[in-house]
Amino acid sequence: MPPKPRRRRTFRQILGGIRRRARRVAGKLRRTWRRSLQLQVITSTLLVSATVVAVLGVFLFQQINDTVVRGRTAAAIKDAKADKVQIMAILDEPLGTTKTEGGKDAARPALDRAIEAVTGSDQSDWDRSYEVMILNPTEPGQSQASGSITPADIPEGLRRDLEVKHQHNQLNVISHWRTLLNVPGESKPQLTLVTGVFAQSYGPIREIYHFFPLTAEEETLYSVRGILVVVGAGLVLLLVAIAFLVTRQVVTPVRLARQAAERLASGRLDERLKVRGEDDLARLATSFNEMAANLALKIHQLEELSHVQRQFVSDVSHELRTPLTTVRMAADLLYDAREDFDPMASRSAELMQAQLERFESMLADLLEISRYDAGAATLDLDSTDIRDVVLRAVGDSEALAERHGTRFELRLPNEPCLAEVDSRRVERILRNLLFNAIEHGEGRDIVVTVGADRDAVAVAVRDHGVGLKPGEETMVFDRFWRADPSRARTIGGTGLGLAISREDAMLHGGWLQAWGSPGDGSQFRLSLPRLAGSELKGSPLPLVPPEVEMRRTWRGHITPVLSPATGDEVAHAE
Repeated sequence: MPPKPRRRRTFRQILGGIRRRARRVAGKLRRTWRRSLQLQVITSTLLVSATVVAVLGVFLFQQINDTVVRGRTAAAIKDAKADKVQIMAILDEPLGTTKTEGGKDAARPALDRAIEAVTGSDQSDWDRSYEVMILNPTEPGQSQASGSITPADIPEGLRRDLEVKHQHNQLNVISHWRTLLNVPGESKPQLTLVTGVFAQSYGPIREIYHFFPLTAEEETLYSVRGILVVVGAGLVLLLVAIAFLVTRQVVTPVRLARQAAERLASGRLDERLKVRGEDDLARLATSFNEMAANLALKIHQLEELSHVQRQFVSDVSHELRTPLTTVRMAADLLYDAREDFDPMASRSAELMQAQLERFESMLADLLEISRYDAGAATLDLDSTDIRDVVLRAVGDSEALAERHGTRFELRLPNEPCLAEVDSRRVERILRNLLFNAIEHGEGRDIVVTVGADRDAVAVAVRDHGVGLKPGEETMVFDRFWRADPSRARTIGGTGLGLAISREDAMLHGGWLQAWGSPGDGSQFRLSLPRLAGSELKGSPLPLVPPEVEMRRTWRGHITPVLSPATGDEVAHAE
């Protein structure tokens, strides 16, 4: 008993393997079909030409068959009419109408002479061109036939047709019928054309039947059918070859244009197509080269403009630091002596101190952005416990949170969350996220969650404020972007914090993603690989808060939310 389940499992495994291989082969064929224009054209040409050739071949064969059959039928009817005249002439002779003693019919020798006259006496059976039967329905003994023909060989349909003609007194009209007859010495029945007509002489009404073999016509039609099949197959192959050559002439330049466009898209702006001739494909190559040249020129101009802009920002930021330092020193003196001033002057000193701090922060952010634009940003990596970085960032944000009436709720794991990161940059990311949550959290609690798995660590900052509208989860990382332009910044931000945070996360090979919904607040998730340089494939924390996901799943209103970093579906939201 135990071997049977094992054999059954082995059989199922074999079937499963066959199905998997068949699916893989089918998938490869579908991909090849979708990607190859030449294959599509050749296959379509093959199907269409095969269909057309098949229809034409069937039509031509039918016409040839009808023509051959009509010609043979007309010849048979002509022979039958001539034989009828000859037979009646022999049967109407005086000797053919006398009777012998005892009432025996003396016309039988006349039947023999009639049969021999129309069929020939030196040929036997089916070696003759046709066979003849003279049938007397009222007196079967006065019937005669050549060869091995018997009354049983007469088709019932032909008999009924003659009966109808007899009832309508159409005795001279010849009827014909096609049937299969068993021929002595042949292994299979042969197609035979049988004609029948009435013959009325001085004696009783007789029926004259002619049996015309259609063997020669069958062989001719068989040969014609074979020729049509061979010619049709050759024509289809010829059309496929022509389609292959024509599509190759068209598809090859298109394929070269596609390859050149791919290389151009990859950054090889000097890629060009060879122009041959003056046809449409040559004009396409010319237009492509002109487009590539204009695109390269525009990109070069934009690169120069971008370089000038970055250099301008960097130079201005550096140049402003010197006068800012002098102004800062003077402002510090005024701020320290503000108690000796009158209230208006004291308030002015405080405002100038606050705006100088904001100006210094903006200069620092501009210098950092210019480093990223120039590709000069580097990492100072060290194995760090992310929990410690979170605690430092929260400590730096507590004073601002108290002024806005906001509290932090920390959800930290008990085990260390070590990762190779630049702790200064990660702390700046978290500080920017916390400041953003404080500004837009409307005084509600902010939840900070840390998670880790074997390959990555993640930090999620959740607020319960105004949230984000659809589409704003990617725009929030743009430079100087505001969800509500009419709303003033309440904590003095520069508008570059989240942009710099995203650059810091990407420099680590990680993700900085946002989720939000009006009325449900928002959540920002930072995901970093544990080992520097490794590819990040997933995050230990969900992008959508679990309570929101559960509530909306329960309501049944679920739509996908895509990752702004990878474009993959990472969660669901309404």
